[in-house]
Amino acid sequence: MKAIGQRGLGGPDVLETIEVPTPEPGRGEVLVRMGATSVNTVDCKLRSGRVTFLGPPPFTVGFDLSGAVVKVGLGVNEFATGDAVFGMVHSRTGTYSEYVVARADSLGLRPPGLDDIRAAALPTAASTAWQGLAAANLRAGERVLVHAAAGGVGHFAVQFARQRGAYVIGTARAVNHEFLRGLGVDELIDYTATDFTTALDGVDVVFDLVGGAYGQRSLQVLRADGRYITAQESDAVADPRCRKITARPRPAELVGIGELAAAGDLRIHLDRVLPLNDVALAHTLSESGHSRGKVVLTPWE
Repeated sequence: MKAIGQRGLGGPDVLETIEVPTPEPGRGEVLVRMGATSVNTVDCKLRSGRVTFLGPPPFTVGFDLSGAVVKVGLGVNEFATGDAVFGMVHSRTGTYSEYVVARADSLGLRPPGLDDIRAAALPTAASTAWQGLAAANLRAGERVLVHAAAGGVGHFAVQFARQRGAYVIGTARAVNHEFLRGLGVDELIDYTATDFTTALDGVDVVFDLVGGAYGQRSLQVLRADGRYITAQESDAVADPRCRKITARPRPAELVGIGELAAAGDLRIHLDRVLPLNDVALAHTLSESGHSRGKVVLTPWE
């Protein structure tokens, strides 16, 4: 089968199409024919060596998956051959491949009305948004600031925050403001023209999807009893109001999110849909910081 591999660390050009044996599912696993996957920030960090939890190359990146079960391993009762599934897969063999072995307990049934492309945009990004706001215990009437509001995680986070009844503030380039207003954002700050620390104060929750020096700056606008949630490395992690989160596979939660999307209550914005032939371009777009919503990858043309 085809897969995207890399023999070294570096820029998008290290990604190459390779031939590898089709894997066999073990106990508690299923083999899925990949219908779509998507690019997340962590994919680019692993490719370049900025994070190293997969160990040294060679490996295949990718965590999001939507597709069809083609083989069921021993002990799996949740799924049968032909089931449409989606979820989050953590392994060195990744999801940028024609077939993916996944733990059955990391997948859920894809809701009717949600196709592979839209489903593949959800697992990591929407779960990060959902679990981040849950960690913040965001309540109706509170003011939440979402950094990188137009990005993959951000555009889900602002919608979930609105559904919780919060007043939503987003930082984004001006070109994305109309898009974000359409998602229900109440107040927008163009970070290229305005320092958010001078425009805000008394924020109940900051959801930081940028990290770095945005952490200490965000603390300046946060209430003394506020909550700072970050999905990135941040210079504010020592503050007692800080909580760093990493999305975990929770199939029942993800299926619920998928049902919201299928019903039209959660908008999935696709910046670009590309075949895996163009994986280097997909990573370049993702790392530019200027993509809106998600970049999704489909099988090779």
